[in-house]
Formats: sequence, structure tokens, C-alpha cells
Amino acid sequence: MTAAGAHAEDRADGDLHRNPMQLDMPVKLTVSYTATCPLDCRHCYADCGGNKSKPELTAAEWIEFLDGRIDAGVVSILFEGGEPLERSDFLEVLEHCSPRALTRVRTNGWLMTSALAAKLKAIGTGTVLVDFMGARADSHDWFAQRAGAFERACAAVRHLVAADVPTQMLIILNRRNMGELPAFLALAGNLGVSTVGILRLYPIGRAKHLWGELAMTLDEQMAVLKALRPPEGMKIMQSWHPNDGNCCWQMAAVNPVGDSIGCSYLREFVSYGNVRDVSFEETWNHPLYRQLREGHVESSCGSCSSREGSHGGCRSTAYAFHGRWSAPDPFDTELNQGVDLRDLPEWMLQACPRAPDKAPA
Repeated sequence: MTAAGAHAEDRADGDLHRNPMQLDMPVKLTVSYTATCPLDCRHCYADCGGNKSKPELTAAEWIEFLDGRIDAGVVSILFEGGEPLERSDFLEVLEHCSPRALTRVRTNGWLMTSALAAKLKAIGTGTVLVDFMGARADSHDWFAQRAGAFERACAAVRHLVAADVPTQMLIILNRRNMGELPAFLALAGNLGVSTVGILRLYPIGRAKHLWGELAMTLDEQMAVLKALRPPEGMKIMQSWHPNDGNCCWQMAAVNPVGDSIGCSYLREFVSYGNVRDVSFEETWNHPLYRQLREGHVESSCGSCSSREGSHGGCRSTAYAFHGRWSAPDPFDTELNQGVDLRDLPEWMLQACPRAPDKAPA
């Protein structure tokens, strides 16, 4: 595997900028291990619990696929869901992969116990990321639609910290929890967590149907972030400007039934082929996948490029608001161009959104 042109100057292709970062194969992989979950979150991106057209990949199928990806150069695997711990065979797959790659697990914490945390430590799990939907029980449980979800998430973090498992806490910023971020940082500090992630809200799954209630303007989002005063020693990760890289060039993702989708935030927009039917290499060379990796974009944020080494921002939100894969990411303050992020195009409410006059990917 090579990273060709990593230090090349930005090139233009007509009026489109091209990402100078290129890989022969991905180095990072997201595995959506299952679409099952003990919670029923109102803004679930995966719309967990819905009827699926195919059965989920078995543990044996995942192991065979992941062995091939690691052999080809994948160094980091993020397992998410649904809730990956909901499947009884998940630990078998995690234990198989952890000695060979950096493994991370994203969980809502509902199923975490002290014994399970100790097991995750023993098998060498790199990081566990625990999702929070608010800094209080009433707000968190409203999203989860399950009483006690907040207390279980807090308990999960305590178990993980006690077991010395590297632990991070995540929250998706939205209108219902925007006033709770200072309390969320304080909660993380009190639970012994020093790294938190503040994530943008994506218009996919159930979230897009609740968009009018949850979406914020970009100015509102930036004001909330600017006002944060994290405790000393706490690191905050955020997934948009000024850290708005186009990460398609290094990423792969596979959903629970085996569809190669490039990134979990593209899950409703693309399918490059199913790894049960074709090789991953064939999906990697799908024309649209290649196009997104090459980073042909109409405009690029200089400050994000200098930090992230890639151009144009997230292709999921660019496509969602503009209907063009080459469009600017409206979550970037330098690329927004007056887009009101509260106004989601009506065509996005389809089950498999396709911009008007656009052929299926």
C-alpha cells in the first residue's frame, strides 16, 4: 500500500479541486456489525430494528472479510451498530482482530458490565466510545426512549475506566441538547474521561425525520463550540470546521448485511456492491467510490486542508444539502455559502435519497 502524492500541490481538474492524498487500499475500516439494539433512539442513523432484505453477516463471514482487509493494510477498525454488544458472537470477532489492528468499539453502554469491561481490556480493545444524548437523565432517556439509559451509560463508563480501558464519550450536538454541553464536559471529567467527541447531526435514518426539531444553524453550532471551556487536560474532538477533512480517501465501511458503503454516513446514498457477492477490491474500484476518494470538489477550506491533509469536507452532508457529490460541505464556515442547515431538501426524506435527476449510485 502506498500514499501517492501525499505532499503534492493541490491540483485542479477543470473547476474542481483534487485531493492530493491517494491510497491503493483503505487504512481505516468501519464495521456496522449489527442493526439490532436494546434502545429505540429517536434519531438513530441506522433505523435499528427495521426489516432487512438479507441476513446479517455471520461471525465467520466477518472474520474472513476482516482478515483479508488487515492483510491488505487496514490498521484501524471501528465496530459500531446498532449495538455491537447485542450480538453474542461479537466478542469472538473483536478478540480475533484486536491483536492485528487497532480496534475501537462504539456502544450505547446499555449492556456493559464490570466483567465485560474486564474482558474488553484482556483482549486488547484499543478504545471504547460511549454515546450520550444529553448530560441529564431526562434528555438522554428522551432520545433513547428507554428509562434508565442515561444511568446505564454512566455506569458503562465507570466500568470501563475502572478496568483501565481507554474510554471516550460522544455526543451528537443538536437543538435539544445544545445547552447541556458544559454539563456534558463536566460529567465526562467526573467520570474520569479525558477525551470527548462532539459530533455533527447527520440527516440520515430517523434523524432526518426529526430534522425540524433537532437541526441548528451553523452560526448556532459554532457559537456553542466557541463558548465551551473544557476542564484542564480534556481533549475535545469535533467533526466539522476547523477539522473538516474529506476522509473518503482513506476509509471503507461495510454494513451489517455486507454492503460496501465507503462511510457509515453514506449508508443511505450508496452501495458499491456486497462483499458476499463480489470481492472488496471490486467495490473499492466502483466509479463513484473512486470519484469520492479522488476528492474532486468545487471548493475547499484552506484551514481544514492544512489540518486534515484532504479537501472539501464531508461528502455525505455536501450531497444531502446540494444534491451534488462535488458540492461544498455546508457545515464548514468557509464553504457554507448561505445554506441554512435547518432546511433539509424534501427529496432527502426518501428511504434511499436520490437528488432530483440523479441516477442511483
